[in-house]
Amino acid sequence: MTDVDPADYRAVAARLAAGVVVVTAVRHGVAHAATVSSVASVSLDPPMLLFCVHVDARLRDVLDGTDAWAVSVLTDGQADVADWLASPGRPAVGQLDRVAHVAAPVSGAPWLDGAAAWFDCRTEAVHGAGDHDVVIGRVVAAREGAPDAGGLVHLRGRLRGVR
Repeated sequence: MTDVDPADYRAVAARLAAGVVVVTAVRHGVAHAATVSSVASVSLDPPMLLFCVHVDARLRDVLDGTDAWAVSVLTDGQADVADWLASPGRPAVGQLDRVAHVAAPVSGAPWLDGAAAWFDCRTEAVHGAGDHDVVIGRVVAAREGAPDAGGLVHLRGRLRGVR
């Protein structure tokens, strides 16, 4: 087996089109959010999904203190939201002040207004995977957005809308 150069791997992996979501959680009364493109449905029975988060991410620390989190699946018109919630150095407190949202029905974590779909989850397991952790959650509530909503994908280092 040969080693793959990280820069080469990044360039090749950028060819994987990935849906863009925002994962949110509330800890000590403060809402936290992060843009994520590593998310997947895992199981229908029970309903479960997973996302990957960098081990050094602020959201990863938040998840150590709560097992409740939510996912908002972004539409093709929400690239600005994705960019904001992926920007390094954004404030820990008030980062959702400029993003309209409501509390998810079970976890109370924010669901972003205008998303294509929403999931409300409870952590079932966390597995280390290199410099990321894979967070697997049981879906405790789910809702569809507007039937004509497009999607937002990450491809070749850019956000792109799809319909």
